Formats: sequence, C-alpha cells, structure tokens
Amino acid sequence: MKVLAIDCSARRDGLTGRMTQAACDGAKAAGADVECLHLADLKIDHCRMCGPDGWGQCRHKGTCVIDDDLATVVAKLEGADRLIFSTPVYFGDLSESAKALTDRVRRLSCCPAKQKFLRNLPTLAIAAAGGTGGGMAPCLQSIEKSLSVPGCFLVDLVGVARRNAAYKCETLRLAGQALASEAHESWPDREVAGR
Repeated sequence: MKVLAIDCSARRDGLTGRMTQAACDGAKAAGADVECLHLADLKIDHCRMCGPDGWGQCRHKGTCVIDDDLATVVAKLEGADRLIFSTPVYFGDLSESAKALTDRVRRLSCCPAKQKFLRNLPTLAIAAAGGTGGGMAPCLQSIEKSLSVPGCFLVDLVGVARRNAAYKCETLRLAGQALASEAHESWPDREVAGR
C-alpha cells in the first residue's frame, strides 16, 4: 500500500505539519509505505492560462508547459494508492501553494486522456487553522471542490484548530490508519489507466 502525503504548509513543525505527521504515523502503523512531499521544498508555479482561450497543452495533451516540479508530483499521485492532503487555512481558504498545485492538477484532469486521472483515489484531507481557528469550514469546502474534480474520493475532511489539536492529532492518527487499511466495501474501486 503506497500512501502519498502532500503537506502544503511553509513550515514542517507547525500545526499543519504536526497533523500531517500524525496521519502519516497512522498509515505507517497500518503497514503502508508512506512518502511525504513538502510543497515548500518544491517549485510549483501558478497556472499561466496559456493560449488565446486560456488553455494550453494541459487541455489537449494532459501536460503543462511550465518547467517545474508539477510532473514529478503528478507521477507520484498517479502511483499512489492513498492520498493525505493537508493545508494551513489562509483567509478561509487553501494556502497559496496548495491553490497553485490543485489549480494545475484540475486543469490536467480536463484533458480527455487524463480525465479524472485520480479517479477514486481514497483521500484524507486536513485543514489546519492557526490563530482563532476561523475559516476552517470554507477551507474544507475548497479542498473538496479542488480534489473532487481530478477524481479523488474524499474519505474524510478533518478540520483542526489550536484549541482542538491535542485530540485531533489522535483522530488523524486513527484516520491515517483507517485510510491505509485495505479498501472498505463502501469505497469505489480505484481506476487508474495503465495500472
């Protein structure tokens, strides 16, 4: 079982990083092979909306003209059996790096050859709100919209704030463990071209 975690925080040791680690620890406890990508270590540019119609080769070829780390992340997503996706909450929404990644992944998924290329990828999503903890609900809604277009099957959406971090850490450890367990009968089958 291959679990890919994508941590969209600028800090590894902040609230988002600690919650991501808890979910990863749970997945490892279930026997999964877990890889965690820290978006802060990668170069993911914002979409350039290429071409006269705002679409470039992403729509026709399923690839992007920007020379950055997106293709590497996409290959890892395609090879994953499960996904843990975490973002800090900024202004009631995804972090800027999470937006850059999900915007471009969604565009790739509009190509007929890659349509819903993450079809039924069981996903645990985390929104970590520092400060007052406000904005968590709209951020979770944004995550749902951003990841469902390329086909992710959202198993759980977990909101975390500083005030509930202690018990949410345990919740996410259990969620990671459940995510990495064999497919549950209520989950759709993972469909990936070429797998």
